[in-house]
Amino acid sequence: MRRAHTMRFGSELAEDGVRFALWAPTAQDVTLVVDGADRPAFETGDGWYVATVPGVGAGARYGFRIDGDLVVPDPASRFQPDDVSGLSEVIDPQAYDWTDGAWRGRAWEEAVVYEVHVGTATPEGTYAGLEKKLDDLVDLGITAIELLPLADFKGTSNWGYDGVLPYAPDSVYGRPEDLKRLIDQAHAKGLMVLIDCVYNHFGPAGNYLHAYAKTFFTERHQTPWGAGINFDGEESGRIVRDFFIENALYWLEEYHFDGIRFDAVHAILDDSETHFLGELGATIRRTFPDRHVHLILENEANQARWLERDTAGKPALHTAQWADDLHHGWHVLLTGESAGYYGSFADKPLEHLARSLAEGFAYQGEPFPALDNHPRGEPSGHLPPSAFVTFLQNHDQVGNRALGERLSHLSDPSKLALARAGLLLAPQIPMLWMGEEWSASAPFLFFVDFAPDEDLNKAVREGRRREFKSFAAFADDTSVIPDPTEAKTFTDSKIDWDEAEREPHRAVWADTRNLLQIRHQNVVPLSKTRFLGAKAELPAPCILDVTWRYEGGWLRFVANLGEEEYSANIQDGQVIWSNGYTRQSGLLPAWTGVFVLGGAR
Repeated sequence: MRRAHTMRFGSELAEDGVRFALWAPTAQDVTLVVDGADRPAFETGDGWYVATVPGVGAGARYGFRIDGDLVVPDPASRFQPDDVSGLSEVIDPQAYDWTDGAWRGRAWEEAVVYEVHVGTATPEGTYAGLEKKLDDLVDLGITAIELLPLADFKGTSNWGYDGVLPYAPDSVYGRPEDLKRLIDQAHAKGLMVLIDCVYNHFGPAGNYLHAYAKTFFTERHQTPWGAGINFDGEESGRIVRDFFIENALYWLEEYHFDGIRFDAVHAILDDSETHFLGELGATIRRTFPDRHVHLILENEANQARWLERDTAGKPALHTAQWADDLHHGWHVLLTGESAGYYGSFADKPLEHLARSLAEGFAYQGEPFPALDNHPRGEPSGHLPPSAFVTFLQNHDQVGNRALGERLSHLSDPSKLALARAGLLLAPQIPMLWMGEEWSASAPFLFFVDFAPDEDLNKAVREGRRREFKSFAAFADDTSVIPDPTEAKTFTDSKIDWDEAEREPHRAVWADTRNLLQIRHQNVVPLSKTRFLGAKAELPAPCILDVTWRYEGGWLRFVANLGEEEYSANIQDGQVIWSNGYTRQSGLLPAWTGVFVLGGAR
C-alpha cells in the first residue's frame, strides 16, 4: 500500500516533473533554486509563487531565493538532510510500501501511552533503535507510543519544541522511510503511534517565515515566544490555518499516525468566530471517519468545551486532555513540594487529587493561586474518565526541573508504588514516561544545540540558570545546573534498558507489568461501557475513596495516604488489586490501597 497527502504547500511529484509552491506575500521577488540552478517561480496571486520543473524528481535539492539574496528552505519541506538552514529534499511519499493496510487503530479506552523522546530512548537515538524496543513495550502492556515533536529543529539534540519546519521529521533520527517503518512495525504488533505537534510557536533558530511572509505572525497576540501566529488575520488567517490543518492531515494520512498531541493550545490565540482548535478537530473527524484517530490537548486553561462527546458518547472534536491537575495532586502528596504551580495544590492536595480522579479537573472555575487568583478551568464532571490522560511523570515535569530528577529520585518507593497503582488502574488513560516502568536512574535534562550560534547558546545557558536563581536550593550556586548546550547533558539523559534486568529496577518493572495486565483484563472492558458518573469522598483524614460508575458495573479505589491504619471494611465487589488490604482484617495500613470491581448496580 502506498500513501501520500496532497496539499497546496511544498513540493509535489507531477507527471512531468515536480511542482513547487511557496506562499511569500511580503517578498518582492522569489526565485526557485533546484540542484544548484536558479529557475523562475511564477507569481499566481495572493502571495503564491508556483513552478513546475520538468526532468527532476525525488532526491532533488531545492530552496527559494528571496529578493535576490537569501536562499531559504521550503517551509513545508518533507525532509531536510542538512538541517534547518540547508536545502530541502524532494520526497516521493509513495516510495514506501506499507504493510498495514488493514490497520484502523484501536479504541481509545484501550490506550496505555508510553511517551518517548526518540533521541534519548535508545543508545542509537534513532527510529530504527526504537523499533528494536517495540516487543519489550508490547510485553509490558503498552498499547500506544507517543513521540515528542519530530519537526526539524536546529542542531543535533533538542526536545523537539524548537521545531521550525513542521512537515520535516528531523534527520538526526533517520530518514522519512525509517519513521514510516517504525510506525508500520508498531501497527503490526498492535501498537498505536501518536505524534506531538507544536502549533503555538516556532523555535528561535532556522525560522525564515519573517523574511517573506511577515503576515504569518501578528503583534495583536503576544505569546511567551513573542508575536503570535496569525490564525485570525483578515489577510493571512486562512492560509495560516490551512498550513497547520494540512500538517495534521499529513501526519495522519501520509505517515499513518493514530493521533496527535497538540502542545500548549492555550497559547494558540484566535479571536475568530470559529476557533482554530474547533476547525482543526472538525476537519480531522470529517476526513478520517473510518479510523480510530485520537486528538489530545495540552491546555493549561482546562477548557472542557473541547472535550465534549456526541450523542453516541464519541468525541465530537478532541479526544482527551493531559490531566495536569491530577499529576500535581499526586506530586505534592509524594514529595511535599510546594514551589511554583505546586503551591496551588499544597493547601489541600488530597482534595485536589480526589476531585481530579472523579471529575478530571481540580480547578473548574475557581481562583488559581499560581495565576494571581484568576479563575481557571471549566466544569468537567460530566466527561468520561477517558477524556483525560493521566501521568505521574512526563517530559515536562521531569525535564523542567533544574536537575531533571525523576519522581523515583524524589519519593519513597513504597509510596510511589501506591501512586503507580492509582495511575494504572484508574479508568483515565494512563501515560508512562520512558523508563518510568523500571524507575530508570537516568535524569531527563533540558538540552539544545544551537551551534555555531554561540550567542543563542549563551542566552539559553544563562536563561536556564536565571530561571532557577529564585529557588532556595540554587540561590547561592547555579553552577550545578547542567549546561543545556553541552553534549554531555544530552547523553546523560539516555535511558539504559539493561537496567530493567537488575534490582531494584526489575521489581518495579514486574509491578508495572502486573498492574497493566490487571488493567487490560478488568478496567478496560468496564470503561468501554457507558459512563454514568463518579463520586469522590474523604471519609477520614488522609483517606481517599473514589467510585466510578458505568453501565457495565463500577470501580472503586480506596487509599490510605497517611501514617495510621484505616478500617476500610469493604463488603461489595471483587478485589482486583491491593498492596496491604485483606477482607479478613478490613484494614488499610499506611500508604496502601485497594481497587474493587463490581457488577452493575
